Amino acid sequence: MPGLTPWASGALHAPIAGPLPFRGNALTQPIPHPASLDFFSAAFLLPNIGAPFLVGLAVGYFAKKMLKVALFLGGAAVVLLFVGEYYGVTQINDQALHQTAQAAADLANQSGSFLYSRLSQLTWKGGSAVAGFLAGLKLG
Repeated sequence: MPGLTPWASGALHAPIAGPLPFRGNALTQPIPHPASLDFFSAAFLLPNIGAPFLVGLAVGYFAKKMLKVALFLGGAAVVLLFVGEYYGVTQINDQALHQTAQAAADLANQSGSFLYSRLSQLTWKGGSAVAGFLAGLKLG
């Protein structure tokens, strides 16, 4: 058609015959066309998202259960100290009790941050593991 630019005539938008070319450059490996990748297949999801999530879920669930057990035992020990003080068996220094509780809280905080940082180091899949850890804390 006379007078039309190449864009209006569709000459620049002709379909490509044959297989789609690989994208990439000389510094990287060729990347397959996005249409050929299946992100929702079990072969992709289980090793990349599923397994790290399950590891994080198990660690989070265990950490919360252990925290509950530690709080139960610590609370029982404090109650026994209060009962002993009531019957005159022992004397409790409130400042020392406060310092001990603060040290236990700091230790629990360090342990939680250690687990969180360790799970985030599971290669590039750390986001899934951390999400599993937080889900495990919620479930536990």
